[in-house]
Amino acid sequence: MAALLPAVTRMAALQKQCAAELPAMFSTCEVLQCEAGQLVLSAPNAALASKLKQQLPRLQNQLLAGNWQINAIRIKVQVSQNLMKAPAVKQALLSSKAVSAFSSLMEELEPSAANEALKNAIAAMVRRYSDKK
Repeated sequence: MAALLPAVTRMAALQKQCAAELPAMFSTCEVLQCEAGQLVLSAPNAALASKLKQQLPRLQNQLLAGNWQINAIRIKVQVSQNLMKAPAVKQALLSSKAVSAFSSLMEELEPSAANEALKNAIAAMVRRYSDKK
């Protein structure tokens, strides 16, 4: 484990340096490896990889100025494993008093073609909340 620490520290420092030199739009790009003066960066998609390729000469010059011996930079398109989960759908909970108020509203609505869809929707909601209890 102790043998890995210098390599991990070096990769983390290189990642930090690259993140500081590149514009914010490249925040999803990561350093994959750095061996024999060749740096390999990952990009999450081909569009970002082509934009990153335009930045490589500038990045290489800045890394050389920062005492990193980088002779070449390659890019690999690699989908990140950190996919964002869909946010949970919020479900409103109605109290029994609110459900009874909707029930009485449904009964007080005039029977007409315009109100029929509204009455059906309220009836379905009242049934759904009545079944939960």
